Amino acid sequence: MKKLIAITFSLLTLLTFTGCTPGDSENNSEENTLTPAKGNKYYGGVFRVNESEYIKNLYPLSIIDIYSYRIASQIYEGLFKFDQQTLQVTPSLVESYAKSDDQLVYTFKLKDNVYFHDDKCFEDGKGKKLTAQDIFYSFNLICTYNKNNQYAHLFTDIVVGAAEYYDATKEDLSFIRTPKGLEGVSGFKVIDEHTFEVTLIKPNSMFLYNLARPGAFIFPKEAREFYGDDMRTKCVGTGPFQIASVDEDISIILSKNENYHGTDQYGNKLPFLKAIVVSFIKDKKIEFLEFKKGELDMMYRIPTEDIIDILTESDESSENYKYRLQRVPEMSTQFLALNNQSKIFSDVNVRKAFNFAIDRQRILEYILNGEGYMEGYNGITPPVFKNYDIGEIRGYSMNIDSAKYYLAKAGYPNGKGFPKITLDLNTEGEQYSNVALEVKKQLKDQLNINIELKFSPFAQIAEKSIMGRYDFLRLAWIADYPSPENYLWAYYSKTLPDNPNEKSWPNLIRYKNPKFDVEYEKALAANTQEEALKHFMKAEQILMADAPFIVLWYDEGYRLIQRSVQDFPNNAM
Repeated sequence: MKKLIAITFSLLTLLTFTGCTPGDSENNSEENTLTPAKGNKYYGGVFRVNESEYIKNLYPLSIIDIYSYRIASQIYEGLFKFDQQTLQVTPSLVESYAKSDDQLVYTFKLKDNVYFHDDKCFEDGKGKKLTAQDIFYSFNLICTYNKNNQYAHLFTDIVVGAAEYYDATKEDLSFIRTPKGLEGVSGFKVIDEHTFEVTLIKPNSMFLYNLARPGAFIFPKEAREFYGDDMRTKCVGTGPFQIASVDEDISIILSKNENYHGTDQYGNKLPFLKAIVVSFIKDKKIEFLEFKKGELDMMYRIPTEDIIDILTESDESSENYKYRLQRVPEMSTQFLALNNQSKIFSDVNVRKAFNFAIDRQRILEYILNGEGYMEGYNGITPPVFKNYDIGEIRGYSMNIDSAKYYLAKAGYPNGKGFPKITLDLNTEGEQYSNVALEVKKQLKDQLNINIELKFSPFAQIAEKSIMGRYDFLRLAWIADYPSPENYLWAYYSKTLPDNPNEKSWPNLIRYKNPKFDVEYEKALAANTQEEALKHFMKAEQILMADAPFIVLWYDEGYRLIQRSVQDFPNNAM
């Protein structure tokens, strides 16, 4: 059953939209002076947007949250990207590419006009030209063992020699030096200055998707050696914008990259915008007031009590409408993570009891006031992918008899003897606090189980989730590439560390089932997308039978933009 409204995240590609239309800006300051371009486009304008959480890390190999991803995607680029409108994988830094008949060897021809941002890490302060050697350097770092690297899985067990290189680097924890006796991953080869080759172990249906993800963003060796761990905010990429200033917890300003290689369909040099200003206001009511005053150009999520007014003020059939309201079903799933290796949730019966005890319909209709696309009755994958009907996946809906049965089977009849556990969640928004309170109430009412709520900043939640220092945790999975695989790869057991005390990414719930792994691997090796989706579906049904988490609802993406903002389509990401 489709619901009314949800305001949530969209992946931004700000480089290709016009800052303002003439005569429509309330601010006539110099920063909003516009210059005409071809195709009725305009140069100039400062785009202002707010994030409710401060960025954790802009270093590509450490990006695991949507806040950092949105900013980093303006600074860095990969060989490929996702088209803003269609979400298809499309070339970014490559001019063209070819694939061998056996689907194992990919040859990439780089663009000849790409330069890194001007930066003091370079000898003369001028950004050097991108070459295949830079790809080789960045890709080898992805295959390097280091506590800050969350993306080794992009290539290990996929690219020839990547796993061996990764193991060799465990003996040398530097992110800069190459292990003794190795010049790099054997499956990576620099053919010439603008040609790069990758050899796979076996065909992989998701390989190009991996090259469009944040972990595969390209940066120069000079920046890594100059800034070291300061690359958390000292960023040097090839993207349309670069960091101008950072005022921690307050704002980040991105300025236009004057040497950017991109152009639009009319031949206009991109980007159009002069700058992007990202503020960090946590209170949604204050953020909404700033938006209404015209101090922000876009807003995700609207305070519930203001929804009716917004629907009226964004009605484009009215001549005096104030804003544009963009809405699409979203690649975002809200769920409660259960640590499958913890003392309490290692028991599948406990996990099933919790799943059957939750009234998702009540949460969506009465706690969220309909701010969601659909209740989470099926799998972890949201209902947004073509030819992937999540209605075929058997998940969980409220069934108190079943909940009590499984809790008793686990040894806790009517909740007797069940230990007190903590539900951790971040401080973003009243919406999640209300949901957590309702979950607490339902578990007490239905199962006689007491849970404690603990609120922490997002950075602390992220650290807890990766280290497995939790029992019960509120999370959202927001796709960073458009495929069901993006939801299922997080549960592939071969990403789990051997040592339970080590970091686990992306398998935050530390789930393991060999049957799931078999179907997942078959999907990756599939020759057609249809065949891949069939195996992903089987893998997801195995996953849900194990009740490793509690799916609450699937999001609908809402975005408010000022009517002066043009050419900025929304999408399911």
